[in-house]
Amino acid sequence: MSLESLVEEIRRQGEADVRAAQAEEAAATARIGKERDARLAEVESEGAKATAAEASRARSQRVAAAKLEARKKLYEAREQRLERSIEATRRLLVDFTETAQYPAVLRRMFDAATQELGKSLKVRGRAEDAAALQKVAGKAFDPAPQAILGGLLAQTTDGNRRLNLSFDELLRLREDRVRELLS
Repeated sequence: MSLESLVEEIRRQGEADVRAAQAEEAAATARIGKERDARLAEVESEGAKATAAEASRARSQRVAAAKLEARKKLYEAREQRLERSIEATRRLLVDFTETAQYPAVLRRMFDAATQELGKSLKVRGRAEDAAALQKVAGKAFDPAPQAILGGLLAQTTDGNRRLNLSFDELLRLREDRVRELLS
């Protein structure tokens, strides 16, 4: 083999190596491009899923907050209505103190107080009820006026036991039941 043929063979071998390297480079570039495109598609898909999940979570939170606010407003409206109804009940009780049946109610309250506390007691009530209480309780009547809607307050003469039969207290004790009836 001559030197020229050896050089020619080396050149051909070099060109073949260059073509092989270029083909390998092109294949590697294509493979890397495909991997990049696949990873980009995966990242975009994950991003879209995460965005959709976050939007759904935010939407759910807004809906839950709106429902909570609606329940709160409904509760407040119900409470206002109940408070107005209880206030109307208080007015009815005050109006009842002007009726002919009220002295009989005071009599029954006094009887209940004497049964509970005994005969030795003091009875107090509103200034407007002084005459009726004096008539019902006699010497047990204490003329010191009380700031109540109606009814009476009784206590033993030694002050150890008390019985509050005022309309205020009776309404307070039965407020849950009154609220239930009004709602």
